[in-house]
Amino acid sequence: MERTLTQEMTRREGVASSSGRAAIVHCEALAVATTSAPEFIDITDDVQRIVAESGVRLGQVTVYSTHTTAAIKVNENEPLLLQDMARILHQVAPLHADYDHNDFSRRTVNIDEGECRNGHAHCQHLFLSTSETIPILDGQLATGRWQRVFLVELDEPRQRRVLVNVIGVAA
Repeated sequence: MERTLTQEMTRREGVASSSGRAAIVHCEALAVATTSAPEFIDITDDVQRIVAESGVRLGQVTVYSTHTTAAIKVNENEPLLLQDMARILHQVAPLHADYDHNDFSRRTVNIDEGECRNGHAHCQHLFLSTSETIPILDGQLATGRWQRVFLVELDEPRQRRVLVNVIGVAA
């Protein structure tokens, strides 16, 4: 008899549910000043504060970077691990490698005055993500023991904007 993946590898667990309540949608922007690259900035407490202030008890929060050279990731905030991750990013897309994006004599679109050479940052971003979505249970981020939410700066220091969009229902 053939068994399905669902039968073999998953177990359903009722955590929480809600029906018949009006949805809450709350969006707030965080302004984050970065200082170096790569830089891992733990924004978990800011995200949790926004969730708490929204009044959502059951739902989800999406944390979104409005930049193509700054990512959002969930990972562990352990100093040696952060060093490892920075080293891996440098290995994947080194700062001083050749990137066509950095050739301003050929590039004709999306160029600001004073544009820096940041092809490496865009390429590093391919391996990360623009957003993370985290469940909310009992008004708290439903993260694992070591999970933290990071803004990851991949380019030059600057002011970054992160949208925190909370959707769910109150208790």
